[in-house]
Amino acid sequence: MNSMHRKAAGALLVGALLCGTAACSSDDGKDDKKASGHSSDAAAKPAQKPVDASFAAAVERAAKKNEEITSLRYTMSGAMPENGHVEAMASMSMKPQAMQMKMKVKGATPDESGEMEIRLVDGGMYLNAGEKGSAATGGKSWMKFPSGTAGKAPGGTNAFGMRGQAEQNPVDDAGSMKAAKDLDKVGQETVDGVRTTHYKGTVTLAQMRKSLAKEDAAARKRHEAKLKSYEDLGVEKFQMDIWIDGKDHTKQFRMRSATKKGPMDLTIKFLDYNKPVDVKAPAASEVMDLGQLGKDS
Repeated sequence: MNSMHRKAAGALLVGALLCGTAACSSDDGKDDKKASGHSSDAAAKPAQKPVDASFAAAVERAAKKNEEITSLRYTMSGAMPENGHVEAMASMSMKPQAMQMKMKVKGATPDESGEMEIRLVDGGMYLNAGEKGSAATGGKSWMKFPSGTAGKAPGGTNAFGMRGQAEQNPVDDAGSMKAAKDLDKVGQETVDGVRTTHYKGTVTLAQMRKSLAKEDAAARKRHEAKLKSYEDLGVEKFQMDIWIDGKDHTKQFRMRSATKKGPMDLTIKFLDYNKPVDVKAPAASEVMDLGQLGKDS
């Protein structure tokens, strides 16, 4: 796989998991082991104390606020499986559905590092992996992926099936914290000048899936796509942290887990909500349409 394809795979994996999901550090591995459920002394742990009702209520209020969001801007940074350190900034609109994400990836080698951009607009998914004029893209700056749900992009990148997952709202994972059975309050903390309350908890994929029972069919389908991505990575549970401001908005969210492809440790900072988001498709002259390429071959 050449450098273009490596970068494309990295960008699409990030988009598939979070479409987007701050300063975030990988710890010494102890938290990751706990998050993946492989602790050898799990059976010896005492029974969990009941979750404080006020903690659960605070996280529930934040989850409901998240459901009301029509657009947002956020940053993301941390460790991604196989891709090293990722930093990104994104803008997203739910209605109409559109997203623009610019990211930097620092991989193990220069070929696995670089800057890239993903855009979802007007029903199309576009990727710019920073290699203008390369042979891999037919001399174009952008690749456009078709809306189908099967197939492989050049280099083996599973992009076609990732489209629906790349449209995920990053607040979905934050909302899943309400399913934690060990939810606890860490304390008051200031994030980017905003006073917040910090809560932490552990959420299994089974709990995340069970919490979907009350969602409508469209929401369940959207969440299931993301859960499938986590399962493919070998994730069993996440250690999560959430910072909630005085208006019940999620200001910051962190999720950590060990995966079969390396550690995952991401923090998202929400910059603003419900403000206009304008995403434009790249100029047609700069786009290699992979869907049309398949028809012509």
